[in-house]
Amino acid sequence: MLETRLDTARIRAARRVIDPVFLDTPLYRCEALEPGLGCAVSIKLETANPVRSFKARGTELFASLLADSGSRDVVCASAGNLGQALAWSGRGRGLEVTVVASRSAPAVKLDRIRALGARLELVDGDHEMARERAAAIARYDGVRLFEDSLDIETCEGAATIGLELVGTAPSFDTVLIALGGGALATGVGHVLKTSAPDVEVICVQPLGAPAMTRSWRGRRVVTTESTDTIADGVAGRRPIPAVLDDLLLVADDAVLVQEASIIAGMRMLLDHAGLVVEPSAALGIAAVLEDRDRFAGRHVVTIVCGGNVDVDAYHRWLGTPPGHTS
Repeated sequence: MLETRLDTARIRAARRVIDPVFLDTPLYRCEALEPGLGCAVSIKLETANPVRSFKARGTELFASLLADSGSRDVVCASAGNLGQALAWSGRGRGLEVTVVASRSAPAVKLDRIRALGARLELVDGDHEMARERAAAIARYDGVRLFEDSLDIETCEGAATIGLELVGTAPSFDTVLIALGGGALATGVGHVLKTSAPDVEVICVQPLGAPAMTRSWRGRRVVTTESTDTIADGVAGRRPIPAVLDDLLLVADDAVLVQEASIIAGMRMLLDHAGLVVEPSAALGIAAVLEDRDRFAGRHVVTIVCGGNVDVDAYHRWLGTPPGHTS
């Protein structure tokens, strides 16, 4: 029995609550990527939905429970994707959503949060400063604080991805998961270790934002003073102890990758899979690029977790002129 905070029965029940538009996302073998990576590669595509990330699986679950409780006001901190997802899920259920984000978050993410009807408050500093401000709003205004990875709905919503992976009678032996706050990794990892324990669960984080990986390796919370990565969606500095405890039970490894590898992964996904992704979504490809020998002969699944990327920054990173699509 896997003693994480997650519950497999609740995860199965979550599929009945989450809008089907976010479920059963494409999973397919992408042979065009394989010559450059030296292994079999399948993609789980979590960008083909109205908020272009996996986050709505968790916000759908949370917003449904909150609305059923009679509460209407909620605040969260977001690097961008969670805020969009909560705004989308809250709008459909009559919730009043406030999102706190860093002023430096990608404008495309902030614009979509506003467009989806949430109140947006910007703070100076990074995502951890946004977390502090969201907690203060919750305290002073008496509204519900929704915290990514700590609120179990974010993990169990993400875990429905794991149900879809194991439901395919997998021939894959490795899953590569972007690691930030930990909801995606602990959710998918819980299901795999419960239902397909032989599949290796490898978490991937940027060298410039290594807090959760260092914490996993040290088996204790390790914080960092700053982050330096283009992968804004995973750029946390202060891991949550309860989430680390879950991660220690479900992750087989946690690796750090360089910025150049992330960019190379984004380029490969554009050129060989026709996918425009944000940096966090290329972490799995980056991990293979940095250690081809480790993955040679394997069949890996990489979860392409988000596609909300600033177009100008994207072209700058990849060295492509605006308008380039292949």
